[in-house]
Amino acid sequence: MNRRTLLSRASIAAAGALASPVILHWSANAAEFAYKYGTALPEGHPMVIRSKEAAAKIKEESGGRLDITLYPSSVLGQDTAMMSQAIAGALEIYGMSMDILAQKTPPAAIFGVGFAFPDYDTAWQAMDGDLGGYCRGLSEKVGLYCLDKAFDHGFREITSKSKPINAPEDLKGMKIRLPVAPLFISLFRHLGASPTPINFGEVYSALQTGLVDGQENPLILIDTAKLYEVQKYCSMTNHIWVGLHVAFNNAAWKRLPADLQALTYKHFSAAAMVERADWQVMDQTEIDKLSKGGLIFSKPDTKPFREALRKSGFYPDVKKQMGDEAWGLLEKYVGPLA
Repeated sequence: MNRRTLLSRASIAAAGALASPVILHWSANAAEFAYKYGTALPEGHPMVIRSKEAAAKIKEESGGRLDITLYPSSVLGQDTAMMSQAIAGALEIYGMSMDILAQKTPPAAIFGVGFAFPDYDTAWQAMDGDLGGYCRGLSEKVGLYCLDKAFDHGFREITSKSKPINAPEDLKGMKIRLPVAPLFISLFRHLGASPTPINFGEVYSALQTGLVDGQENPLILIDTAKLYEVQKYCSMTNHIWVGLHVAFNNAAWKRLPADLQALTYKHFSAAAMVERADWQVMDQTEIDKLSKGGLIFSKPDTKPFREALRKSGFYPDVKKQMGDEAWGLLEKYVGPLA
């Protein structure tokens, strides 16, 4: 399939259904390298679908020498646990966002600076350029080798139960679920909310029981996790953009011979580029689908949020945490923030 082809959600799901059983048909005993690939993402996420396709192609073209089996939906543990497993070498591959890596090296959170990226063009220029390269270098120092073509995980939006979030004041005192990512937590504290860090696998029950009032995630996860069943409003704040990397344990990557490294890089890079196109199609259809599921959408002006963050001291504080190098690279793409 041409990598520029834009697919419908139905065709993406069909591709995943075709790809998934292929992964498990090979005997692990026949493989020279049998690697586990863990992710918190659900089966229907485009990164999972395209990663399965890439793994099948790698297995076929390597003659079965490299057998990569995907484990989605946090079956190998939540994000924090899988990251630790991957760094230690118990898990060979982890589908990682840099905001999770920030638990080990804070400047890796630079892409999580709230309301920094105005659009996709700017975000991809930064991720495929110097800023992304800087973060991948941090990852390797911690113990994870990231392939340089990131997958899209979309802009994050806020859902809530009692009222839409159309201005910074609407977040005052709101109990909002966040990933276990320090910069996300700092962002919402500076906007007056009451953050509650919870791993993704526990979000639905936390919303259902009222432990938290709302959460924030890309539309695809709001859909696949059926959060519209326990939320009423979705505010399209686009407050943070997230890219996801195929991250190998350093030693596991180095164990692969050069030909298998090249094959792995080729197919996962191609999968990432196709997945980026998948995401654009889904973004166009998710609002209609989620609206039918009961969510009420709004599109707030983001300028008041950015101004509130400036007044609260968020940007200067983050600049100190990230360091001059990371901050300078960020402002190279988005302009002055602090």
